[in-house]
Amino acid sequence: MKATAKAHTNIALIKYWGKRDEQLFLPTNSSLSVTLDKFYTETSVHFSPDFHADRFILNDQQADPKEMEKITTFLDRIRNLSGKSLYATIDSKNYVPTAAGFASSASGFAALAAAATKAIGLDVDYRQLSQIARQGSGSASRSIYGGYVEWQKGEKADGSDCYALPIISEQDWDIRVLSVEVTTKAKKVLSREGMKRTVETSPFYSGWLEAVEKDLITARDAIKEKDFEKLGHVVEANALKMHATTLGANPPFMYWQSATVEVMQEVEELRAAGIEAYFTIDAGPNVKVLCQPKDEHAVRDKLSLLTVVREIHHCRPGPGITYLPIEK
Repeated sequence: MKATAKAHTNIALIKYWGKRDEQLFLPTNSSLSVTLDKFYTETSVHFSPDFHADRFILNDQQADPKEMEKITTFLDRIRNLSGKSLYATIDSKNYVPTAAGFASSASGFAALAAAATKAIGLDVDYRQLSQIARQGSGSASRSIYGGYVEWQKGEKADGSDCYALPIISEQDWDIRVLSVEVTTKAKKVLSREGMKRTVETSPFYSGWLEAVEKDLITARDAIKEKDFEKLGHVVEANALKMHATTLGANPPFMYWQSATVEVMQEVEELRAAGIEAYFTIDAGPNVKVLCQPKDEHAVRDKLSLLTVVREIHHCRPGPGITYLPIEK
């Protein structure tokens, strides 16, 4: 009982920031992302009655006990769905530079969900697969699909109406995402901790929930219309609003560094010079810059002149889950 799956990471254009249920990974707001072509995870899962415990190898290294516990809890959900109590050996390789600010958890749990369900013999569609992946990492629900994806928050307490759905495919609209790396240092406040603190203590959070729903509609329409300027403006504004909520948390915190601001200002200078570019920032200091293919090199050349920029990774819309041949 073996299977191998490949999943790509994604970048949220309309941010996911806050959970209404910590155990089921149910978000307080819907979000929207684009799956990227360059960074991905490949995961092989082997279930066998001969195994006496789960084993997880990540990038050729045995996982630590804390990570192993997380993986076992996730596999338990799949075992419960299948009615089979088999242990598994998991071999996973991340081709995701975490220093660049791409969360490997999205591609990691999407690939694990796909490989594990297939290996254990579950017949699930992509919507169900999205729900399963969500329970390992919220953003993993979006990496099931390629192109532009909306993760619907749902309303039900059991999460049965909380899953991702595609908007348009990666072939339908080609934009570019430049990941601008300004630091490789670990952030002081992890995303989950920061999210929880913001939800519980920030007086700005209610404003975020009100605004994000409007942003989602604007972004969805922009994608369907392939209106880059409209999308860029709402993506940039949404990221700024998300980060504003962290300043109101107790205690307050900030993911930006001075280098972050310098890149943001350079993007604004590019627009003033007539080059359409827009930034977005997840829960970290590195910046993603959206631009059109015709402007990609001009944007890269300008940003690479900044002394704070360590590296620039070029991405475009990428595919969803794929299943790979099993190595014998």
